[in-house]
Formats: sequence, C-alpha cells, structure tokens
Amino acid sequence: MVKQPEHLKVIKSRLAGDKTTLKMEIVAAPTVITKYDVAGARHVDTTGGEVVFNPTVEELYKPQQGPDAPNKTHQSKAMRNMLSGYAEKEHISDFAFETQRKTYHSYGYAQDPSKPIDEEDMHQEEKQVISRVGVDENAVGLNIWQTGQKRKRRKKDRADDPSDIEGWKGPWARFKDEKTNEELAASGEIRAEMDEILEKRRAKKALRRANRDEEEVDVTNETTTLHINDPNDYLGRNYLHPPQDEAVNLNKAARPARCFLPKKLIHTYKGHSKGVTTIELFPTSGHLVLSASMDGKVKIWETYGKRRMLRTYSGHNKGVRTLDFSRDGKQFITGSYDRFIKLWDTETGQCVTKLTNRKIPYCLKFNPDENRQHLFLAGCNDKKVSCWDTRSGNICQQYDRHLNPVNTITFIDNNRRFVTTSDDKSVRVWEWDIPVDFKYIADPGMHSMPAVTKSPDEKYLAATSLDNKICVFDCTNGKFRPKKKKEFKGHVIAGYACRPCFSPDQSYLCSGDGEGKMFIWDWKNGRLYSRFRAHDQVVIDCKWLPHETSKLITCSWDGTIKMWD
Repeated sequence: MVKQPEHLKVIKSRLAGDKTTLKMEIVAAPTVITKYDVAGARHVDTTGGEVVFNPTVEELYKPQQGPDAPNKTHQSKAMRNMLSGYAEKEHISDFAFETQRKTYHSYGYAQDPSKPIDEEDMHQEEKQVISRVGVDENAVGLNIWQTGQKRKRRKKDRADDPSDIEGWKGPWARFKDEKTNEELAASGEIRAEMDEILEKRRAKKALRRANRDEEEVDVTNETTTLHINDPNDYLGRNYLHPPQDEAVNLNKAARPARCFLPKKLIHTYKGHSKGVTTIELFPTSGHLVLSASMDGKVKIWETYGKRRMLRTYSGHNKGVRTLDFSRDGKQFITGSYDRFIKLWDTETGQCVTKLTNRKIPYCLKFNPDENRQHLFLAGCNDKKVSCWDTRSGNICQQYDRHLNPVNTITFIDNNRRFVTTSDDKSVRVWEWDIPVDFKYIADPGMHSMPAVTKSPDEKYLAATSLDNKICVFDCTNGKFRPKKKKEFKGHVIAGYACRPCFSPDQSYLCSGDGEGKMFIWDWKNGRLYSRFRAHDQVVIDCKWLPHETSKLITCSWDGTIKMWD
C-alpha cells in the first residue's frame, strides 16, 4: 500500500450508487523536505574560496558537475587554474624575489628555489645555482648586492676627545684624503676642471651653430626646364594666356549652371618620379594645373588642348609639401620639407626670392586682396602662423595661439578674416593683422582637420576630419559655426590629408580616400552618388575645372595625375 503524503488527506465517501468522490484537504504547515534529505552527498564549491563545513574525501574529490567524462586523458582531468597547469601561491618577500630576478638578468645565474638553502653546509650553494648557457659561474652564490670583496671605507680625520673643545670634530670631520676648496684652488685643480667643462660646452655650441648655418644655406640651385619648343603662340602670347579656341569662355568668372558626374578617364599626366602631394589650378581660367611632388619638383601642365607638360621647376632638395598661386597666377610660392619657402615666376621659371625660418611650412596662402599680393601666410610646425613680406623677406606678423603644427589656412568674410586648423584638434578664426583669435572651436569629440576647402559661393567650409567624415562650417553673415547635422561619410581617410573639392555649381562634393577611390556626394542631402577606383594609392587632392560641367582632376601618391569626364 502506498503511503500518502501528510499534507494531502484523501477522504472517501460514498454519496450515491457506485460513484466515488475524492476530496482533498490542504494543510497550512506541511513538512518540508530539504535537498540533503533527497541527496545525501554535499557538493563542494571550488570557486567560492571558502568551505563552511568539513567535507569528506569522497565529497572533496568528486567531479564538479555530473559524472566524469570517459574520453578525457589523465592530464586533462588534473586540476588547473591556468592554461599550462596548476599554479600555487608561494609566500616569498618581494625583496627576495626581485633580488634573484635582477641577479639572473645581470649576471646570468640565480638560486634554484626548488632546493632549500642549508646554512650548515655552505658548499650546497654550488648545487642550488641555475644559470644561462655560456655564463661564467665563478661568482657562485653572490647576488647583485654582494660583490665578493670587502668594501673599502674612507677613513675620517676624527678627533673623538670631547674634552678638547677646540679640536673636537665629531661626525662632521672630513675624510683624510679630502681636500678643501682652498687647497684645490691653490693647486689649480678646480680651475682645470672648470676649464674642461667650459670647453665642452663651447664645442657643443659651435657644433649646433654649424648645423644651423648649414641648414640655412641652401645648396640647391634653382633650375627650370621648358618641355615645349616655343612658349609663345603666333600672336606672341605665352602659355599663361587662356586659350581662345575652346568651347567655353575661360576669361569670364561665370560658372556652369548645371554639373554632371564624371564617368570615365580621359587623360593621365605622368612625369613625377614620386608621389604627388597637392595640385592647384590657374586662377579664374583653370587652363593650367600646378603639381608638387615628393621628388622635390614642381610641374605645370595644360588642362586643354594637347594637355602637355609645359615646365618643370627644380629648387628643393626634399619633397614639396604645399604651394599656392598669386591672384593673377604670374607667381606662385612653394614650401618644402627642406625648411625653405620659395617664390617663383610662373612664366620664366626664375626663383624670385627664397625665405626660411628654419621651420617646415605645412601650408601657404597668399592674401587674396589685390593690394596685398606681397603678403602671404605660412603655417609651420612651430605652432605659429607667420605673415611674410616678399619685398623685404621678413616676417611682419605672427599668430601664435595654436598648441600643435598648423595644417590649413582659409580666408573668409571678403578676405578680412581667415580660419586655421591644427593638430591640436581645434579651429581658430582670426582678424587680419590682429594676432589674437576672436573665435575658438574645440570639442572633446572633434578630430584633427588637415584639409579644408571653401565652397564656390564662399559661404561654407568643408573640412576633412580624421574620423572618416567631412565636416561643414557655416561662415555666412560674418559668423562662423559648425553645421553638425551636415556630414559626409562613407570613405576611409583616417591618417590622410585628403582635400575635398566642390563642383562649380556647388551641387556635388568630391573627395578621395586612403584606398585610391573617389567619392562624390550630393551637397544638399549628403547622399553618395558615385564611387569609383581612381588610383592605385591614396588620392590626396582633387580639383573640378571651374568652367566645365563634368571634368575632374585627381592626384595620388602613385605619382600620376588623372583627368575624368
């Protein structure tokens, strides 16, 4: 007969006929059965670090959960708290451990911790020394604090008799071999030592001065090479004059009303032996393009007609980082990693002047005003923006507020102000000829902006941010503020100063990336319209021809310049 639980009492009652009804009665305080009544074995938690009862041997060595795995080897069944096995804590002082570790790294041997030291048998020290292969073990048992020799102590000229009041020196006595300053001065030893120190200082100063003078002296000869037979046409006009036989009028500042996406490659300019760093179009017309390269040369090319290489300007012994045309295009400036800034004549190729302040120029910008064409700004790696006067060759103003090298300079507000960006992840706006920034933009979420381009209507600035996006700043009505909702993403430019550009009608924004691709977005809604492979390496700069609807010029670190239509 099955015994019923106590909390359920079944009462059978015959109500009518052969039917039987079961009624259950609920007990409020039933007898509780614990897990120890069901399972007699107790489980030991090995991860808790504390056992609150005395377990038996069977309980202590039972598997943690469930039965033992039958396919495991004896080695895999062993307890371990790390990948290579089971490591137990050893109670050893930090000083003793560091002593043996430094002794091993200094002398190549240390005491074997598996063999205890027997103080009675000192010869056992020879057995407990472990060493690297090929290390001499003559200094067996000596650590870094023991030299094996008695330390020679200098003796003091003591007068320990306290009754001698005049002659008692106590702990302030001098060493017996110590000489006073008066004795050294009398013997001339101090003078000889000081002369030796001063001579070393003079030699270091002379070496630094010689290195600085060597940097200031430009040993490179400025040369130019004309690559065409006759620089003048049948009317005597040079190549600076815009061509008249093109379908568009290049003399007017009017821009096309509607632009279209470039789709195919129409020409490739080859001539640089190293990567191209930047390109600049001839002002207003854009019929010439000037390119700077890491081979230290600057070349000028045609964008119409036969698209020939016209002239090469050689004058830097290191790569050219930046350049800029003057307002009329008759002159241009170049800045190189050889710390020189040079002003060139575009037509003749002659170097008009060369300037240096022993700093690397990262960006150069002529003042766009017609009456200030002799002034240009140079942002260098000394965290300053210097204003140079080409007539005197001197710096006439410095803007010193950035905390890191200056990357870009852009004029806004009818050339009365200019904007600078720096590696200190900030944007500063300056009034011309006032060396204090009146607006400072910085945010913990901002990244460095190494390339900035102004829109054709001069109302916006597009800045390349190193978090793989292009940020936009609004500079209308004399104000300057970021437009955080207007961003352009999709390309990879982290670590590269890829400069963006606008289409002439300002309907598209273009930029290269670090993988050799070109990206074209819609300016209004930020939608990505086109993406294509343009070069084999980084597309560092691009320019849209100002009078064309779909012609785009790109340059890359692969040393080529390409035109797309």
